[in-house]
Amino acid sequence: MSCTIHHPDAKSIAAAAERLRAGKLVALPTETVYGLAADATNDTATASIYAMKGRPSFNPLIVHLAHADDAAKYAVVTPLARALMAAFWPGPLTLVLERSADCPLSLLVSAGLNTVALRVPSHPVAHELLKTSGLPLAAPSANRSGKISPTTAAHVQSEFADEDLLVLDGGACIVGLESTVIDARGTTPVLLRPGGITDEAITTVCGVPPLSPEITEGVFHSPGLLASHYAPEKPIRLNAQDIAEDEFFIGFALDAAGAELNLSPSGDLVEAAANLFAYLRQADAGDKKTIAVATIPEIGLGIAINDRLRRAAAEK
Repeated sequence: MSCTIHHPDAKSIAAAAERLRAGKLVALPTETVYGLAADATNDTATASIYAMKGRPSFNPLIVHLAHADDAAKYAVVTPLARALMAAFWPGPLTLVLERSADCPLSLLVSAGLNTVALRVPSHPVAHELLKTSGLPLAAPSANRSGKISPTTAAHVQSEFADEDLLVLDGGACIVGLESTVIDARGTTPVLLRPGGITDEAITTVCGVPPLSPEITEGVFHSPGLLASHYAPEKPIRLNAQDIAEDEFFIGFALDAAGAELNLSPSGDLVEAAANLFAYLRQADAGDKKTIAVATIPEIGLGIAINDRLRRAAAEK
């Protein structure tokens, strides 16, 4: 396996689109930084992003769209969001919105929350790949977790030299800084991350300056800040060695005797990550009073899985 850089002609864009439809990853240029992209409707492909990056937890992923009109397929688009879309899309602005009731995006892109982060990039190569693939693409920065974000194709290749990854070379990123993230679920913008769009520009469009998350404590919580988070309604028991009569048991690998669901019969942590949120929701919707989960090894994506399970099991 090797990471290869390709000129973004019609042939390489078609090949990249085919890889995405097959559940594989592609690195693409945007105006902000290069992104590590996967089909945002495919649980396993989305989980592969975390595995390749070595991302330590399931932070929400930004989903990239070809057109602003596509947002309504995945989220509840507020009047505030429409105003911001009209002013800044395509461009380096990400909007956090409520997931629509029938949202087909993987639960992993939302990290188990009921929100989704969306943006329409302005880079022509990104736009062409989105259009050709016909997919919404989850695409965090194309670097190992904790490393510097890449702004050239060579940066991406240096990070993932030994990975099976196709990189579309769109030149140096114009903005070179991650997108501004705005919570646009209400009537006033809330700045979650500064970036390529300034506070002043947001204020000009909205008529009021964006608030900070601290000011809206209790309305918005950044993912990962709460001890109890990603939580089903039912109590969860972790590292279960036996099963009580009224427990819904989620197994893992060979530790699955009596399990109603198995996160991964083969012990594949990528598969387990892909199934985690969907299985917790299925267990929560069942008729058992509590949920029991088998032991997950604390390695690789298992660290992220255990982090989410501990938050789900924390006292509410």
